[in-house]
Parts: sequence; C-alpha cells; structure tokens
Amino acid sequence: MNIFRRPDYKSDATQFLDRLKTEKPTLEAEQLKGRSLLWDKVIDRLALKGFRTAKVAQKPYVYQTNNK
Repeated sequence: MNIFRRPDYKSDATQFLDRLKTEKPTLEAEQLKGRSLLWDKVIDRLALKGFRTAKVAQKPYVYQTNNK
C-alpha cells in the first residue's frame, strides 16, 4: 500500500449521474434514441448542393429599400 495514495474522489455531479444511471438503466438507450431523432440523419448531398446554388444573395442591410 502506498502511503501517498489519496482516497478516490467522486464529485457531486459524478455521484448524481451514477445514481441516476442505476435508478434508470434505460437512460442511455433513451438518449441515443432521442439523438437519432434530431441529429443522426443521412444527408442528401445532391439536394444540399442544389439548395446552396439556389440561394439568393442577401443585401448588406436587409431593411434598406431602393426608394430614395
């Protein structure tokens, strides 16, 4: 045993997350399911290229009119 070894420390946040995961074991699966709904999407690169080329250039000052 090392006399300089410190006892294991766990922050309050880590303890909370550990307790939450033990109380609700399906939590990580639910998080992955929610992430897949919003973020894990297949990108149609051809459609994206079309959207970018069809974009209309915006004036430097949006509310400026051509009437003088």
